[in-house]
Amino acid sequence: MSAERRSKTDDDRNLRTRTKRYALRIIRLFTALPKNDVAMALGRQMLRSGTSVGAHHREAARSRSVAEFVSKMDGGLQELDETGYWLELLVE
Repeated sequence: MSAERRSKTDDDRNLRTRTKRYALRIIRLFTALPKNDVAMALGRQMLRSGTSVGAHHREAARSRSVAEFVSKMDGGLQELDETGYWLELLVE
């Protein structure tokens, strides 16, 4: 395996690991939220978008074309941005 190919594979595994860790942290945060209506409503939104980031990355890894890869990765970026929004609302 060439050094260039090995590097790309290592990066992919690293992102796969990092997105899974991110989802697990989102899950732990959700379970620690206060059990009131507002926190639970915002938390469910955060949970949905925060755990889908890794799923988008895994789907992108199975892409059949560059366009499909870009689309899946863009979906993951959108979910990250949305999660940031829910986190901001929870903090404020």
